[in-house]
Amino acid sequence: MNILIVRNDKIGDFITALPACYILKKDMPDCHITVLISPINQSIAEACNFIDDVIVDDKQQSAFQLAKLLKTYNFDLSFTLFSNTRVAIAQWLARIPTRYAPATKIAQIFFNKRIKQRRSQVKMPEFSYNVQLIQAAFPNIDTHYPKPLLKFAEHETQQVYHNFCTALNINKPVVAFHPGFGGSSDANWNINEYIILAMSIQHLDVNIVFTFGAGDEYFYETFMANKGDLNAQAYFSKGSVLDFAKLQASFRLFVSTSTGTFHLASAVGTATMTFFADSLFASDKRWQGIGDKTLQHNYMIPQDIQTRQALFETIQKDLQQFIC
Repeated sequence: MNILIVRNDKIGDFITALPACYILKKDMPDCHITVLISPINQSIAEACNFIDDVIVDDKQQSAFQLAKLLKTYNFDLSFTLFSNTRVAIAQWLARIPTRYAPATKIAQIFFNKRIKQRRSQVKMPEFSYNVQLIQAAFPNIDTHYPKPLLKFAEHETQQVYHNFCTALNINKPVVAFHPGFGGSSDANWNINEYIILAMSIQHLDVNIVFTFGAGDEYFYETFMANKGDLNAQAYFSKGSVLDFAKLQASFRLFVSTSTGTFHLASAVGTATMTFFADSLFASDKRWQGIGDKTLQHNYMIPQDIQTRQALFETIQKDLQQFIC
């Protein structure tokens, strides 16, 4: 069976699609799974042994052009985990026989298997909603998947970490702070608050590293201008998403807001401390990582100033206890 899975949005969103891809391949080893994804996720998709082929969607093709491409694959079945009108029309024009998607938005009229999910009610995590779409087609499928789901050859992660440690003179376990925004995150601490959090553990036997990526230039410059006496290194990732994931696999702890880098860290089995907005839509109830839940330490940042400050003090204590 030739299967298309569509999740052509951001890093964290694609990571939530990986369990769905895995269980399909596990249940039907002979099926051919192709994913339609954004360019930023190409390196991760190509590293997954449960994904057979990758179509990179740069959003520049019209629905008609995309349909022409999809038609060459002769898909039997598609699962659109996140839908928009363009990809819906393209699949309809490509005449994919069976097309599953959530029953939302006007795009649903182009799918012939529409599943009512009401994701806004957040009755389960995002990755579980994705798996639920697979279950609509295959009710008896085993939904279990390994944690961590993203695994790399040991020599690859060791080499990446060795290069990182050599470049930054690292000789202790790394606690990484990633202060940038991204994805669906709409709550975070500011740079100075991240620096204060880091200072609360700099007396412990760890190396502190602040990580930055594409689009984080402002955060990097602000950090460098305000870090003061904090004994920490700054690392600007210029490689692929896969390169950063391999590096994260060796971190002691990854501290960030709820963004794609958090989802990567969870997927590779790294312990996380993550900050979510105090709303159902943006909460960890919906956007928790796909990894081991016991390794995820999640906090909802309130809008009230006094409550926010109290939570910040709690996190400082929790961070120290976690490292110890």
